[in-house]
This record gives sequence, structure tokens and C-alpha cells, in this order.
Amino acid sequence: MIRLKDIAQAAGVSVMTVSKALRDKPDLAVATKERIRKLADQMGYVPDVSAQTLRTRNTRVLGLVLSTSTNPVNARICLAIEEQAYELGYEVLLAHTLNRTDREEAVLRRMIARRVDGVFISPVYRLEPRAPIYDELERRRIPAVLLGHGAPFCEAFPAVETEDVAASEAVTRHLMELGHRRIAFFAGPMISPWAKERLEGYRRAHREAGVPLEDTLVFNAGSTIEEGAAAALQFLQEQPGATAIQCVNDLVAIGAGETLLNQGQRIPQDFSLAGYGNVLTSEYFRVPLTTVRQPKLRMGSVAMDLMQRRLRGEEVKTVRLPAELAIRASTGSPRTDLPV
Repeated sequence: MIRLKDIAQAAGVSVMTVSKALRDKPDLAVATKERIRKLADQMGYVPDVSAQTLRTRNTRVLGLVLSTSTNPVNARICLAIEEQAYELGYEVLLAHTLNRTDREEAVLRRMIARRVDGVFISPVYRLEPRAPIYDELERRRIPAVLLGHGAPFCEAFPAVETEDVAASEAVTRHLMELGHRRIAFFAGPMISPWAKERLEGYRRAHREAGVPLEDTLVFNAGSTIEEGAAAALQFLQEQPGATAIQCVNDLVAIGAGETLLNQGQRIPQDFSLAGYGNVLTSEYFRVPLTTVRQPKLRMGSVAMDLMQRRLRGEEVKTVRLPAELAIRASTGSPRTDLPV
């Protein structure tokens, strides 16, 4: 193992000079630092992270806790965070909760034990107003930034959210402007604030347009492709008379769209279909999907900015980012041959 002493001897300088060069201290000449760094690379020197941690009390490690990284929204947020962390000299420790509260607590406790400098969390939502692990993070003063909407149990921490009510309202308004008056809504898990906000946007558009709201047009669809497919089958069986379907996210919309097409329905001639999130698959679906461009990379970038400020001891507040409508081929005017 190459030590600072070995580099100093090879370079003909003191150990202190080598240490300063590798830490890029300003009181050394640039040429001297470059010569020592080049020599250290040639000799295969690897810094002792454990020693640095003891000296600085910083691990240069950030925790990142997601439901799953296979979720395309999470994947883009994760990419943005990891890219910026790399540029800033941080490592990212990734863990999955699989939307289980017990697993969320376990992985967060492991990160506390690893002495991460801070942690990004996509919360596992629950009905309880308090969650012991979040109370512990606050008590230990571990900087945390939420990826997604806050809730009572995690309200002490800043979050990066999307303006879901306004964006969902824009989708419903777009369908109404095309002439749709009976619009089904495939809703997400109501324990999740983002799902509630998207349903509220749908309802708000109806209220503002003076169009009656009907409970029979709202279907529980979860958040996955499989759940969207199941909701579409239920929709076709119940035949509520809707001419358009608005989905809580793109995965649900893609599952619903596959079912409709496989059942011989046409999109948008028989049913207009819209999603939310603008995951990559939505643009390349069999019928390109009208959706909401959720600013995923921007969310990750803003989250890292909030984390840097928290690490400096600054007070930060929740940031809500706007999202815009992306109109594609899956939405069109309703059929004119339907019975009134």
C-alpha cells in the first residue's frame, strides 16, 4: 500500500507538502501540486477514506432512498443526483424501500450507521402523522431532502415537488377543449399526496368548466402497468359512457392503452388516453401518449442544490416545480356517432 511518506520520498518533499498537494491547498505552487499528483497516480496511491472521515468528520457519502430504481421517474432523478454528486466529489449510497415502511426504516438506519453526510428520500407514505425514523433523522440533525411531496410524518424536511394539481388540471382541460365531457380518471393510491393532487386537478377542471363530477368515472388503478391494464378491463366491463381516460401516471396509461388496443378499441378514435410523467416509453408507445412533462432531471438537480445548502447549515424550503402538457396522438375529438 502506497503511503504519503512513499510519495514524499520519491518527490523529494515533506509529507506535509504531499498532503497539501493532494488536498489542493492554495499555499503551494500549481506546478508543484501537479507534479506530486502525477507522481501519486503513477505510484497507484489510493486515499484512506476512513482516515479522512476521522479527520474531517465528513464521509463524502450521500444516501439515496427510492421505492425502486426501475421506476422510470426515479431513474431520471437518480441520474441527475448521481451526476452532480460525482462532480462535487461525493459517492452515492443507493437503497430501495419497495414501498415498505419496515424496509424504509431499516435502510435509513443503515445509512445513519454509515454516517452519511445527508440523505435523499422518496418517502413511503403512511396514514400515521409521525414516523420514528424521520423523528430520529431530525433529532440527529442529518440533512435530508425529500424527492416528492411532503406529508405530516416528514414535514420537518424540505421537498422537491411537482405542481401536480395544476398539471393534472391542464390535462383534463385539454380533453374538454377537444369536446370530451365524460372523462374517466384512473386514480393512484390515495395514501400518496401526488395521487391526491392529480385527482384534485381533474376535479378542479370539472368544477371550473361546470361539468358534473361522477364517482362512477373514477377507477382505482394503482401506479403500475399491470394495475392500469386491470383498470381498463374493469372500465370496458362497466361501460360508464366515457369517451376519454385520464391516468394518474404514464405506466397506468400504457397498461390501459395495451388493454384497449388488444380488445379491439382504437386510440384516440374510440377513446382518448392521457398519462402523466412523460417517461421515455410514453413517446414511443403504439400510439404516442399525451402526457405531462414531469421535470425529472430538474427535480434531481434542485434536490442536490437543496442538499448542498443544508450541508452548509442554511435554512431551505420546499420547492415546487411546474410541469407542462405534451400533446401527442393519443388524444383527439370524441366520436360523433355516440348516443346522446
